[in-house]
Amino acid sequence: MPIHSAALAATDATGQVPTLATRFQAVRAATLAIAAPLSAEDCQVQSMPDASPAKWHLAHTTWFFETFLLAPNTPGYAAFDPAFKVLFNSYYNTVGSFYPRPQRGMLSRPTLAQVLAYRAHVDAAMLTLLADAAAAERLRELVTLGLNHEQQHQELMITDVKHMLSVNPLAPVYAAADPTQLRANAANGWSTFTGGLVDIGHDAASRGDFCFDNETPRHQAFLRPYELANRLVTNREFLAFIEDGGYTRHELWLSEGWDCVRQNQWRAPMFWRKRDDAASDAWREFTLRGEHALDLDAPVSHVSFFEADAYARWAGARLPTEAEWENAARVSEANAATSLAQLFGVLWQWTASAYLGYPGFAPAPGAVGEYNGKFMCNQFVLRGSSVATPAGHERVTYRNFFQPDKRWQFMGIRLAR
Repeated sequence: MPIHSAALAATDATGQVPTLATRFQAVRAATLAIAAPLSAEDCQVQSMPDASPAKWHLAHTTWFFETFLLAPNTPGYAAFDPAFKVLFNSYYNTVGSFYPRPQRGMLSRPTLAQVLAYRAHVDAAMLTLLADAAAAERLRELVTLGLNHEQQHQELMITDVKHMLSVNPLAPVYAAADPTQLRANAANGWSTFTGGLVDIGHDAASRGDFCFDNETPRHQAFLRPYELANRLVTNREFLAFIEDGGYTRHELWLSEGWDCVRQNQWRAPMFWRKRDDAASDAWREFTLRGEHALDLDAPVSHVSFFEADAYARWAGARLPTEAEWENAARVSEANAATSLAQLFGVLWQWTASAYLGYPGFAPAPGAVGEYNGKFMCNQFVLRGSSVATPAGHERVTYRNFFQPDKRWQFMGIRLAR
């Protein structure tokens, strides 16, 4: 299996470990809560090829449980609709054909109501399956993977919804109290790390919590002494980069990044806006609570790897490697006196490390082995977590990854030197 888990050890409000069924219900309900403020029309829109409609997320996360849990483990189980096997398969070649990702917004049928009925059908069957204590224990790791997979899609739903609403000239409001609103940064400065031979990756022997397969195997890496910025780069600091011609100076950019700047006419981070008819030249930013004045002291977000790298070069610094980031996070975790701030729960932080398997990594056989390993090409690693990341995913070994031109996720910059 591509995961390691100690049976979801988190406790509930009473201090008790929740059952697998209780955990399943909570995660599934959280997905519906994200979709609740959206209309059926909102749930249909695919605003760009990288994003998926909310309706598709609702269906695909359900498809996972039907395909990998119910069909193989429930004798006589009847699929809700056999056509969904293709429609809502994301990329699992082992399972069979799948509908093209850039065209998911074309799927006006099934309707949102049918997708919600699909979720109810699968939820009822899953709860029946998990009511069997022996079956629940036997399937615990795969169910846990499915729940963490759904939580990843919860984060994607939020970011996809934000992008979808941002292309609407009405600047619609998703929520009056935006749960992803970023706060002002902590004090500036640098923290020094001695480096040396350090342990990187998840240690299943000493840490029983969940991890994905790409966080293993644990191994050693040698680091030279280095420094990490105590906080993330702010909007004010990034604005200085812009005003100094950051997007017009080719010498600051990697070649492919410079091509992106010219082809996409980048002039600022995604969701920054500067209206031609504005009375002043103040920047504004689109958020899930609509368009508002840019908070200059909040961390700059929605920047690509190329933008992060160019800014770091302009600032006389660089991006950290993922080993440097993880080592610093471990030191911070062990030492409450460290001055590192905003490691988790603010923005995913670009690293200079290509997304590759650790020494000795091998994908698991079968469909679940397609979860991470097949994407280890032409992508860079991000560390930490963001304001859109579900609780419990903010561990020091977590490896997020995207192509270097992507920026619709909550991505930010932490400098190193």
